[in-house]
Amino acid sequence: MQWSKEEEEAARKKVEENSAVRVLLEEQVKYESEASKYWDTFYKIHKNKFFKDRNWLLREFPEILPVGQKTEEKVKELSWNHVKVHAANCFSRMHCPTMPEEKNHDGESSGSSDGQNKAGSDFSNLDSKEHRKGPLKTELFPGSNATFRILEVGCGAGNSVFPILNTLQNAPEFFLYCCDFASGAVELVKSHASYRAAQCCAFVHDVCDDGLPYPFPDGILDVILLVFVLSSIHPDRALFI
Repeated sequence: MQWSKEEEEAARKKVEENSAVRVLLEEQVKYESEASKYWDTFYKIHKNKFFKDRNWLLREFPEILPVGQKTEEKVKELSWNHVKVHAANCFSRMHCPTMPEEKNHDGESSGSSDGQNKAGSDFSNLDSKEHRKGPLKTELFPGSNATFRILEVGCGAGNSVFPILNTLQNAPEFFLYCCDFASGAVELVKSHASYRAAQCCAFVHDVCDDGLPYPFPDGILDVILLVFVLSSIHPDRALFI
């Protein structure tokens, strides 16, 4: 979507209006330091009824799926049901070795204290050929048998998680990690009827704390999603960018 000059000016005026009244400094500190508590309260009240599922996500961003470049434009023109079928077929053509399903998603973390500290270098290796040859030769971790892995940061109640899981439910080579710093949100994801530990691992994590480990090793991710996340993080804390 391209804004006209008039629309851009109207948006700028609205931002100025919203910034006219500011939160007191001491309250800013409180809301920042206790953010997870406030989000837990939010999810306790609204559960998973506040935000709508993002069923548009894979229609608008088909590149999230492991689709070859030659078919990306064709996928964009397909209906939503056709996108689901195409995604499953695409995985079946990847000729990956059949691996047994994982029994649960509560495996021990294999990340070290600096697990994802080198975000910049890790992100540059997301498309490395090494991990596409098959499962990594390392200890088992959630999703260790997968060959295509997605991480959603700030998953909330799963409004992106479940459209993706439902679309790729017949693609055993796929695995989705999702995290949120509000434990109440993660519990909502885990208790959802469509949550499957064989294809998904939901965990509590504050992406701004680069000392926290992840439940998977470095350099294995193909896609990272941050939907409506960066706007909620103070620029001084967005050290992972």
